[in-house]
Amino acid sequence: MSDAGRKDFTTKAKEELTPDSTKSTQDKVKETVTDTTDRTTRGLQTDDSKGVGQETFDKTQRASDNHGHGGATGSIGDKVKGALGLGGN
Repeated sequence: MSDAGRKDFTTKAKEELTPDSTKSTQDKVKETVTDTTDRTTRGLQTDDSKGVGQETFDKTQRASDNHGHGGATGSIGDKVKGALGLGGN
């Protein structure tokens, strides 16, 4: 069960399992908005104030975000360089 004000786990799973090609534009926009809101809420709330399930889910999501999007640990300058192909990696 998710914490109050957060996207329910079953809703999130359903969105992830449904192919984008079968979603309407309205559904895609709604998912983007609710995902952004959920990520913002995740970042504003400390892990020790979350339920065990929410804390575990958020840690997994942060690790996924960091791996898939260059992580929160890299500087904005590094991300720009990477996007332009100027990074040293």
